Amino acid sequence: MYPTFPTECTVSDSKDSRGSGKLSRLYRHKPVYNPPRMKVYPLSTVLGTAQNCFEYCPHVPQYSHGRNFTFHFHSTEKAMPDDSNLVLKAAPLQAESPPIVLASRSTARRSLLESAGLKVRCMSADVDEPAIRDHARARGLDADQTALELARAKARAVGMDSGTDRGAIVIGADQMLSFQGRWFDKPAGVAQAREHLRILRGRSHTLHTAVVMVQDGCEIWRHVACPVLHMRPFSDSFMESYLAAEGETILSCVGCYRLEGPGIQLFSRIEGEYAAILGLPLLALLRALRARNIILQ
Repeated sequence: MYPTFPTECTVSDSKDSRGSGKLSRLYRHKPVYNPPRMKVYPLSTVLGTAQNCFEYCPHVPQYSHGRNFTFHFHSTEKAMPDDSNLVLKAAPLQAESPPIVLASRSTARRSLLESAGLKVRCMSADVDEPAIRDHARARGLDADQTALELARAKARAVGMDSGTDRGAIVIGADQMLSFQGRWFDKPAGVAQAREHLRILRGRSHTLHTAVVMVQDGCEIWRHVACPVLHMRPFSDSFMESYLAAEGETILSCVGCYRLEGPGIQLFSRIEGEYAAILGLPLLALLRALRARNIILQ
């Protein structure tokens, strides 16, 4: 603990002890510590302005007792040159070419790819999804094949866009929901979402998540994942609270739920890859990208 000194006391360093952090002879020989009935100020190691008090700083070569005295110090830091070569950069996980384009504006799909360390460009695919589904149903295609048709149409539409670089890898993805042979589309409104939830609660349904890769208009890879979700028998009051909390955000989700949000409370068990439920079979897609040296092995 540092000693205390009276206000306005005179302090001078001896020549021998200046700058060494030792008290001068004045402190060693004069009894000025804590005089009775005098206002004293504790010494501090904090640098700053000394007003009506003295701040003891052993590493400062000179001290002062003057009124309103302010210590001034010059920075000892040296400015580093602005050279990016001095910064260690992480090695990229993705090859410089070809670029990857996601044929979707889905924030969930984009987040999955970017979280995996991929740099992607997102472009919206202008396709008539209801017409493609109706045509697939007329041809007798099942849910897996229909999901592939939708994903393929999106990838080709973006691949033919003039804004897409030549040789780019275009990823198209889509999702179907099937329950006891019935296909469920995205609800048209909150009333239809309520109807879908009443049908699905307490039962299991399957998501058919398809992904297709297209390069220069040619399909080079496709995959379908089929996770199974078991919806718990929730009450009507919970369903109404859930619909009120989610609002119109669930109208863009097949099945009327966002598993990355409050929709997880609708389920008791899920089987399959979490990313495939969100809309993109990520593990299979990464494996295909590695096989083509688009990302590092």
